[in-house]
Amino acid sequence: MKYLIVGPSWVGDMVMAQPLFIAIKQQHPDAIIDVLAPAWSLPIIERMPEVRRGIDMPLGHGKLGLKARYQLGKSLREEGYTHSIALPNSFKSALVPFWAGIKHRIGWRGEMRYGLLNDIRKLDKSRYPLMVERFVALAYPEGSTLPEPLPIPALQVNDNTVNNVLRHYNMHTDMPILALCPGAEFGPSKQWPSGYYAEVARSLSEQGWQVWLFGSAKDKAVTTDIKNCLPDSLQHHCHNMAGETSLADAIDLLSYANAVVSNDSGLMHIAAALNRPLVSVYGSTTADHTPPMNKNSETLSMKLDCSPCFQRECPLGHMNCMKQLSPEMVLTAIAHLTAHHKEQNKKHPEMKLAEKGSDSR
Repeated sequence: MKYLIVGPSWVGDMVMAQPLFIAIKQQHPDAIIDVLAPAWSLPIIERMPEVRRGIDMPLGHGKLGLKARYQLGKSLREEGYTHSIALPNSFKSALVPFWAGIKHRIGWRGEMRYGLLNDIRKLDKSRYPLMVERFVALAYPEGSTLPEPLPIPALQVNDNTVNNVLRHYNMHTDMPILALCPGAEFGPSKQWPSGYYAEVARSLSEQGWQVWLFGSAKDKAVTTDIKNCLPDSLQHHCHNMAGETSLADAIDLLSYANAVVSNDSGLMHIAAALNRPLVSVYGSTTADHTPPMNKNSETLSMKLDCSPCFQRECPLGHMNCMKQLSPEMVLTAIAHLTAHHKEQNKKHPEMKLAEKGSDSR
């Protein structure tokens, strides 16, 4: 069996697609899986051992590009794919598998895709409330009971590559690492205040931690503000890498974090898939649909009457869902997660050795 998966267009969604690949491999260990996805997502795909290769989708998000999709589909015919799964619900996402001549073309009913897909399914959102459930369900015949527990995302990094990345950025690991991911591509309503991040950074810095700040170039102003809020005596232990790293390097560096604090974002899902102790702060969104799936994580939300609103900006103008979620709550969660992690290592020292030596840390 040979699968072409049409992948999603967002970082978190691509991470959440890995359980689908795992589910396919659990049923068909010899199956070959290729993923058609935007170029930016290839570093994520490369860290999924179930995937043979990622194929660059040359068209940006939202672009139809009928000619380019036809040519790409035609070029893939010689691969002899037996199955395709289109994870996006858009019309255009079903075109390449159709033009590639793939016999079994699977997906949820979305935009008008009759004919393009020949195993088209009606989604029961109450049966599959989680995005990961909706992805995994497509690995099985329609109506099948999903496995329990579900597979979870598990990105793997290579020790040699990570060591090279550490040297490249002149980073060290002789102090505990607090990784902060204060950005959110969706909009400001998903962003915990930078001053709160700074309070968490200051508190742990005073306890002997170093702070690594992650994000895109768009997040540089926020991460700079966080660093500038720290006393001068602590700033040399705070490293602002927003906009400085590639996604591949950010993944490898995050694999070393002793604790991560993140908004609901793609980096949150990456940290979870690296099995890092993770505190996720939710305001305008909810963990009910796309939660981090690692066991050593805590999701924090005030659960106000006005949230989740799923708006890019607070429609009431007060951002109470984030402002009322205090730094003390996050610090308590970090203390709980890191204490639990240490306790597990004491009870099971073989776990610590396996973590130190494994590709997935």
